[in-house]
Amino acid sequence: MKIAVTVIRIIVGLLFVFSGLVKANDPLGLSYKMQEFFEIWNLHQFNSWSLLMSVLMNAFEIIAGTALIVGWRIKLFSWLLLLLIVFFTFLTGYTYITGMPKNCGCFGDCLPISSKTSFLKDVALTIMIVFLFWKQKYIKPFLSNSFTTIKMIAVTIFAFGFQWYTLNYMPVVDCMPFKVGNNIPEKMKMPPNAIPDSTVITFVYDKNGQTVEFTATDFPADFKVPHYKLIKRYDKIIRKGSNNEPPIKGFALSGESKVDSTQSVLGQPYAIALFIENFSIPVSKWEKEFAEVYTTAKNKNIPVYMVSSQPDVAAKEVSKTTFADIQIFSCDFTAVRTAARVSPNLYLLKEGTIINKWSRHGFGSAVKSIEPITVLPKKEVRVMDTTINVDPIDSLNKN
Repeated sequence: MKIAVTVIRIIVGLLFVFSGLVKANDPLGLSYKMQEFFEIWNLHQFNSWSLLMSVLMNAFEIIAGTALIVGWRIKLFSWLLLLLIVFFTFLTGYTYITGMPKNCGCFGDCLPISSKTSFLKDVALTIMIVFLFWKQKYIKPFLSNSFTTIKMIAVTIFAFGFQWYTLNYMPVVDCMPFKVGNNIPEKMKMPPNAIPDSTVITFVYDKNGQTVEFTATDFPADFKVPHYKLIKRYDKIIRKGSNNEPPIKGFALSGESKVDSTQSVLGQPYAIALFIENFSIPVSKWEKEFAEVYTTAKNKNIPVYMVSSQPDVAAKEVSKTTFADIQIFSCDFTAVRTAARVSPNLYLLKEGTIINKWSRHGFGSAVKSIEPITVLPKKEVRVMDTTINVDPIDSLNKN
């Protein structure tokens, strides 16, 4: 029995530590997932607390998993783990049954698993934790009490310190579609192995006060317009597809003219893009460093853009800075917060491929990366009294 308890406690403990670490790598990701649940349950008042709740939950998983492995305060953590896994099982079961949201985010974006797998995993964990709760008398510390306590203090400091780092300096492991090396236009395309949903057009009619539905190939034999009044039509999914969404969705850039400038920006030989989800970190905190980036890029003929879901707010915030004339593009809120895991988040692009990216703490490194780049300026050619701009790179390629 002792051997079984020891094996199960190590398995459960490692799973909780792993789960906590994966999500601690990107606390914002879990907070966004929490907000999805809050939206579904109309608990919008908790949205502002989601990041704090995310940090606390991630830290607790790491601490509780470690406590179980080393055998520290087992009575307390047996109760806490039991309550936590019951809560997790409810969430994953709800997601599996309703399909909302699509997944629970149990292992973050680095290890996406289906809602069914998440639910079955939590059911198995529930059984194992109930067993440990029942046989907790067999769980003994591996080390002395004083050494175990010191270790738990160190683990607690690490659990919160690691999340502070990832929230300020970006995730240690980047699992997002906007990671370095990815080509944004390619990631905006449907995956090659995508299977689309199979749908059928369904009509809803009113017939003598009764609502009836039928498909385009299944019209009733007595169908006549005077007796049937159309209410609506919709596409009914008869078979759900899979992997049928591009990794990057909603990435469309437009300025004041509302013209789609996405391809123009992504087609530049080099470009700098500053993604800002919000201005919770004041411009004054990074103004000086970004001004150096902006000036260096301009001197190198590299266009610099600011991307925000709130372009009017962005324009107001930078209006008194040395880069007040920066081109500001509007973009979908979800796309911006996916790209900006810290805000602001600076990107160096080469023909749409992400060469590097930095948080505000790395703007100095960005300057060093920009300095070696050389982009030839466009030259003017006069044709029949009309001045046109010719890209020197295109000219060289044509010649």
